[in-house]
Amino acid sequence: MGRPQRLIELLAALQAHPRTTAEALAGELGVSTRTVLRDVRALVDAGIPVFTERGKYGGISLLPGDQADLSKLTTGEADLLRAVGLDPDRARRVGGEAAARSALRKLTPRRSPPPARDDLPLSLTDVIAIDNRPWFGEAAPLPDVAALVRDVRTGRRLRIGYRPSGAASAEEYVVDPYGLVERAGRWYLVGDRDGRPRMFALTRLRDWTVLDTARRLRPGADLAGTARELGEALESREQVVVTARLDGASVDLARRILGARLRTVGDRQDGDGRVEITVAYGALDGVRQLLQFSDHIEVVAPEPARRLIHRLAARTARAHRPPTADTSP
Repeated sequence: MGRPQRLIELLAALQAHPRTTAEALAGELGVSTRTVLRDVRALVDAGIPVFTERGKYGGISLLPGDQADLSKLTTGEADLLRAVGLDPDRARRVGGEAAARSALRKLTPRRSPPPARDDLPLSLTDVIAIDNRPWFGEAAPLPDVAALVRDVRTGRRLRIGYRPSGAASAEEYVVDPYGLVERAGRWYLVGDRDGRPRMFALTRLRDWTVLDTARRLRPGADLAGTARELGEALESREQVVVTARLDGASVDLARRILGARLRTVGDRQDGDGRVEITVAYGALDGVRQLLQFSDHIEVVAPEPARRLIHRLAARTARAHRPPTADTSP
């Protein structure tokens, strides 16, 4: 179950149980308690009247008064919320902004919530802000996502013009599309190409054409499962594991930049204030990513990775050598 659908199921569970706990909701939805609490924050951020109380007699419930009512939603509004969740920006991307706003109006209480208790003077919406946008925004423009969604919903094959990563020009592929997925603020078209699952970044999708042939998907495969399969395969691929010494002050930056590639971080600094880290890549050439840490990092092993960093650093130094002053008369 994807997160958008899980948010709707969570809201339905809260309607069914006037007061419950994160543990009970986790068991009902088949997720961890931490995931439930994150989803509760998402509901609060969307203006849904969810209230949490700590302590022996605490729990999670919808605020009393005008409560969110899923029965008010039209079929189209419910379908949209299951697909993209409660984020109007995502709904706008797929051409469903009006339906999303209508749904949120139906789910958000008309009356003001009851006064805050003395020991909780501020509401959750006063102290929690959730922003799912990627840092520094989207580097490249997106195609018409709403139009692509409409074409995928025809259930037909697509011929796409797509530029592979690192390539100078686009190539043409025939794809059996499952649908679109957004991950970490980036949109991807998920589909089978020659019977094998692939993920295509929309920032590199040049164009597409709907073919007359119905899509032919792998037996038992669906969008959520295929996207998860591709993501896990990408993150678990580690043909090369690099050991390096990194300045202790750069560890937080490394966690943000390297993400799941950063496998281990030493818990002690050496005499130079550096810690040992390991980073996994699918190929040796991936160590180019470490050049952005410049002199804050030293690649220790394997030796081919160390030699590659040396060659790349030497080429970079030559490319940035200042021009020789002209001393001719």
